[in-house]
Amino acid sequence: MNYQKSLFVEPLERVEVMEVSVEVIVQLLQEDLDFHDSDSGYASHNFHSFPAKFPPQLPRKFIISLTQPGDVVLDPMVGSGTTLLEAVLAGRRAIGFDIDPMAIMISNVKITPLDLFEVANMSRRIVTQARNNLLRYPELLETLLSRRWDSKTREFVDYWFLPQTQLELMALLHEIEGIPDARLRHFFNLAFSAIIITKSGGVSLALDLAHTRPHRAKIVKTKAGKIVQGEQYVGQFAQRERYVTKIQRSPIEEFEKRIQSNITGLIGPIGSETQSLALFGNAEAIPLRDASVDLIVTSPPYASNAIDYMRAHKFSLVWLEHSITALGEKRKAYVGGEAITGFCFEELPEYVAQVVATIAALDEKKGQVLYRYYSEMRRVLQQMFRVLKPGKVAILVVGNSVMRGRDTETQNCLAAIGRQIGFDVPGIGVRNLDRNRRMLPAGEKVEGESQIERRMHEEYVIAFYKPVERRSL
Repeated sequence: MNYQKSLFVEPLERVEVMEVSVEVIVQLLQEDLDFHDSDSGYASHNFHSFPAKFPPQLPRKFIISLTQPGDVVLDPMVGSGTTLLEAVLAGRRAIGFDIDPMAIMISNVKITPLDLFEVANMSRRIVTQARNNLLRYPELLETLLSRRWDSKTREFVDYWFLPQTQLELMALLHEIEGIPDARLRHFFNLAFSAIIITKSGGVSLALDLAHTRPHRAKIVKTKAGKIVQGEQYVGQFAQRERYVTKIQRSPIEEFEKRIQSNITGLIGPIGSETQSLALFGNAEAIPLRDASVDLIVTSPPYASNAIDYMRAHKFSLVWLEHSITALGEKRKAYVGGEAITGFCFEELPEYVAQVVATIAALDEKKGQVLYRYYSEMRRVLQQMFRVLKPGKVAILVVGNSVMRGRDTETQNCLAAIGRQIGFDVPGIGVRNLDRNRRMLPAGEKVEGESQIERRMHEEYVIAFYKPVERRSL
């Protein structure tokens, strides 16, 4: 295996390893892990929507308590970059990996320091030029749109974006793509993405996009109330009309507002000792040296694509030079996927095998999907064990899935797999979910068979401790 060469990975023999106290780990797991009343929108945490983010106070608790300034913090499934940003703010070195291009973009932008005045000046230029091109050169923008995608991706864009919206988005992209400074270009690309993937609104025709279960608006109105699409549906939905109606938003106006918001979250200069980076990488084959990491904090996906990240992310990724076909292929490789043909299954602990067998007895396909998930997580935990220094800790924040009405017992199964690999498990903490912030959608009643509707009200914080080998005298 070719391990990543970077400032994050030093050979173990060059590093003085300070063993973490198991008693401290247990105490941390017994403390408040909910953080319901805490502000989670500071720094760059709110640059972009992302499903099922954990509160930044959660990784911060473990980073501050279990590491020292300059230590290496890893998130092998980086998601929205919450762990990386908290590590940077705490003066630690951080590295993250993901196979989702959206996760990598979000994470890197959030941890990259930029000059506020440079960003403000560039944003004004982008908006001014985009408006100018929209008025003076609409034919040029239409030509650029016609050349941008293959037929399948073009079909997707035409279904989900109104023609006028496409022109404005292209006007913005034309300016952003001409920025020579990659750091600035990525910052504005993320703001561009954030006006498409939002918790509410957004410039596409999608409703519930941040819930990862989008459906297309039947009726589209201007802010003044004029119907621009779907007049034939008016009155057909009676009490539900507001759930099928969307207000047409100007991408240029939304982009301008998003930039103004994101500028306030820019982080200040970072010293070389706290440099961080998110890279493309698979958590099942982490490209780092053995025993090179001081702390791991991560939140794995749910089993069976319970939260389908790509279903939402593709709405902006298609504008950023990704085809629908390529994104579909990436989705198949995500941990927690449902494809099982040709999959390499692992030998699991007896307890885990029994849980899988229970689900399989109710639904053979679901049982195989769960078997895939725990096989993937065994490989992930094995990699974590390898790259973690002895005497150090990996923290996993996990939620349960429900399959055919049965609990998949994720926290107990992962703990059993960790022990099989060689980890000690000092404890499992419980945090009560603020369902309006952590999980989406956020109905208070649990109804139906879908995993989205059968959300648990708790999630679990598992501590995996890598023992120090003791030499006998």
